[in-house]
Amino acid sequence: MSNNDVVDPQAVLDGVPTGLWIDGASVPSTAGGTFAVYDPATEEELVSVADATVEDARLALDKAVAAADDWAATPPRERGEILRRAFELLTDRADDLALLMTLELGRALPDSAAETKYGTEFLRWFAEEAVRIDGRFTRSPAGTGRILVSHAPVGPCLAITPWNFPLAMGTRKIGPALAAGNVMLVKPAHETPLTMLALAEVFAEAGLPGGVLSVLPTSSSGDLSTAIITDDRIRKISFTGSTPVGRNLLGQAAERVQRTSMELGGNAPFLVFDDADVDAAVEGAFAAKMRNGGEACTAANRFLVQAGVAEEFTAKLTEKMSSARLGPGYQSGITLGPLVSAKQRDKVAEAVDGAVGDGARVRLGGKVPEGKGFFYPATVLDQVDAYAPVTRGEIFGPVAVISTFESESDAVKAANSTEYGLASYFYSRDLDRCMRVAEALDSGMVGVNRGVISDPAAPFGGVKQSGIGREGGSEGIEEYLSVKYIALT
Repeated sequence: MSNNDVVDPQAVLDGVPTGLWIDGASVPSTAGGTFAVYDPATEEELVSVADATVEDARLALDKAVAAADDWAATPPRERGEILRRAFELLTDRADDLALLMTLELGRALPDSAAETKYGTEFLRWFAEEAVRIDGRFTRSPAGTGRILVSHAPVGPCLAITPWNFPLAMGTRKIGPALAAGNVMLVKPAHETPLTMLALAEVFAEAGLPGGVLSVLPTSSSGDLSTAIITDDRIRKISFTGSTPVGRNLLGQAAERVQRTSMELGGNAPFLVFDDADVDAAVEGAFAAKMRNGGEACTAANRFLVQAGVAEEFTAKLTEKMSSARLGPGYQSGITLGPLVSAKQRDKVAEAVDGAVGDGARVRLGGKVPEGKGFFYPATVLDQVDAYAPVTRGEIFGPVAVISTFESESDAVKAANSTEYGLASYFYSRDLDRCMRVAEALDSGMVGVNRGVISDPAAPFGGVKQSGIGREGGSEGIEEYLSVKYIALT
């Protein structure tokens, strides 16, 4: 549909496949089971989707293995053109796709529209990377022969995607895997399977051969994932989700020495120095905190503000946060939708209540509203110790926690005082400080005077217990390639 058409939620739902996606078609589970997908704004069932079993997973892997050699032998240009056609189809259906994500995830429609644009760009990027898989040919320094280095698909892949970015977390795994010539099974989060099923159908329409991509929604995530990982035919696992689950998957992968990419938890600090442009810092903080309603691994989790500008920053951020309009994400004018589930809402509420019990001051929000839906308001807490319990883990909601610091070294120490190291942000107008702090922050990504850092052309990933490997950029396709050295005379 065009961007000018009126969106009909039921029409969008009616057009989405609800079976498992195996061998290029939507099929029921072999056991006939289904599970419900709910609207977080109303707590009502949207649709039921097929519930994949271990038997279904084995069937999908059989089909993938059967298709693997032909897909690997497909010319890179043809693989890239299929990705490009999928990008164009998704772009044409951007409004429907955004509404679908809002319906199953709950977040505000503008955030879903932003993800649609961001997520589809991975397909365009990796369509272009498909023809740039280079090797090298050199003479041995000892003069004893020649060295030929080539790259090959790593083999059948399993992708496990989270609920918070149901399109982008899929496209940034599927895009490089297919571009590199691999087949892939995807297990989407049970909260948000519809977007991934819609994506699979688009790939089929774009010309992707059957078996190359399978999608397996399930209510038994652990059993299904274990069955796939413990199959010797799987050679690569890509996971985005919590650090505890990632550790478990790494342990399973170690048994078969499978390649892994792990994008795990975050605890992003956001530093504001006395010399910062406070108004710009507030805008960047709002973007870094409220993207996806705070349900993002890159979301600013801790605000560390130098004492000289702490009250100005806090007052202005509170005013900015108060502009968020809370309600069902698909309603006009809403900028903050519900959280994805009662469990997630209760986790956020517990974190806020605990911080207040420890002495934090509520500047805005802080209470679960009455009525249906998993809503939590935009919330600002200040007078929080930089090492308080609320700063130790991901809040994953629309809550800004503000602490103060005196010196640059204190700020960097507090920022790095976590086992996580995904993203960091800071604002300063001092160039020397910008270089110094950017190098000192122990994270895989650093935003300097900007609150949004994700880019399909840039490597996304963390250090420490925030993960292994990178997604996006030219580095992203390397995760799906094996290196072969051929010794020549």
